[in-house]
Amino acid sequence: MLSVKDLNVFYGGIHALKGVSIDVQEGQIVSIIGSNGAGKSTLINAISGIVKYKDGEILYKGEKLPKHAHKIVKSGICQVPEGRVIFANLTVMENLYMGAFLRNDKEGIEQDLEKIFTLFPILKERQNQIAGTLSGGDSRCLPWAGGLCQAPSWYSLTNLPWDWHLY
Repeated sequence: MLSVKDLNVFYGGIHALKGVSIDVQEGQIVSIIGSNGAGKSTLINAISGIVKYKDGEILYKGEKLPKHAHKIVKSGICQVPEGRVIFANLTVMENLYMGAFLRNDKEGIEQDLEKIFTLFPILKERQNQIAGTLSGGDSRCLPWAGGLCQAPSWYSLTNLPWDWHLY
């Protein structure tokens, strides 16, 4: 499903990733571990199109990924940053709509929002609240929900791998 082959990333004269390869099959959960400065974020950012790579290739479903981040998101890959990365001055619902900014299927977005609200019921309760006023735990749910609003193609909201709510 996702294949990174011999990826090399440079920051100026610093060779940050040297020939990294990884294959992730559908349904697999993969962790990337390493010490600070090992290249974990650089790898994820290269896959997401945030960092440009010099050589190697990244394939998704057998096709080469586009070079631009917004086209990568449109192809079905999204990155959910850690921490409290939200639009603090917008409401919860406005943050969720920001997650769906590349979509133009209003009916599909509304259906996905209902499914997302079953995963994160607290966000439904707080949908009109300014996101910056959410508690720490509630505000950490919001980026995940926003990522799901992008409708990543690998994720099926109708076939969840768990049977409990994420709150």
